[in-house]
Amino acid sequence: MSLLAGAHVAPRRSSRSGSRLRTHLWGYLFIAPWLFGFLVFTLGPFVASFYLGFTRWGLLDTPVFIGLRNYWDLVHDYLFIKSLINTAYYTAFHVPLSMLLAFLLALLLNQRIRGIPIYRTLFYLPSITASVATAILWVYLLQPDGIVNAVLAHVGIAGPPWLADSFWAMPSLILISLWSIGGTMIIYLAGLQGVPQHLYEAAVIDGAGRWQKALHVTVPMMTPTILLTAILGVIGSFQVFDNAFIITAGGPANATLVYILLLYQNAFEYFKMGYAAAMAWVLFLIVLVVTLIQLRVARTWVYYESEQK
Repeated sequence: MSLLAGAHVAPRRSSRSGSRLRTHLWGYLFIAPWLFGFLVFTLGPFVASFYLGFTRWGLLDTPVFIGLRNYWDLVHDYLFIKSLINTAYYTAFHVPLSMLLAFLLALLLNQRIRGIPIYRTLFYLPSITASVATAILWVYLLQPDGIVNAVLAHVGIAGPPWLADSFWAMPSLILISLWSIGGTMIIYLAGLQGVPQHLYEAAVIDGAGRWQKALHVTVPMMTPTILLTAILGVIGSFQVFDNAFIITAGGPANATLVYILLLYQNAFEYFKMGYAAAMAWVLFLIVLVVTLIQLRVARTWVYYESEQK
């Protein structure tokens, strides 16, 4: 009887294993296009750029291994240091300003009033407008005789040469960048709608006013979302390129020469691909370190409702 029982069990086990194998094969088949794209367009260039950072390569010739020479030249490159300073300047002002304005807009658009979806759409639209079209629009607005200076002249203020002056060029780019805070605003709006209403009700019972509810309920509950936007904002700021390339091309006097623009120039104007690859890896390390610092510091001020303290 035991032999007969074993004979009946074995086919069942083999059929189950065969079915599981077919399921896995179908799964791999469905992810094959993504896997191919990841290997060819993401992992492959990632590994190749690491190797190219140790070579001298002019794009049309054969890469020549030169060790750490590219990284040594970076440390002594004035434009590299200048681009780091410019990018840090841009990040230091763009990230806090964009987060603050986006948060205030999200608070305004979190009201229950008639037509609120229309207002949300209008405030979000600039963030999905083509960057080239937006840049050209702002070039006309910030001309010495443009609309912005004309409006300032009406109130008795002499407007500066925004994009033509080395002092005002970077503030102009920061101002332009605030035009596209719609994406951050949407993230904050989603976070605000996730704040439990019973916390506001409890605050009202305790006699809290509007500002007390904002400081002691809204802001603490929004700290995880604020951390997310801060990390994304810093990463995006270190990779700013469009406006600096289209509007000022790094000028005047390298005042808006940001990091990615210099990387682009080395790679596709001077054909120093190995040097540009080294710059890319330095940027990767900078962003990684800054992000880790943000996550470390976040332990002191970010509040998660589910955690026990």
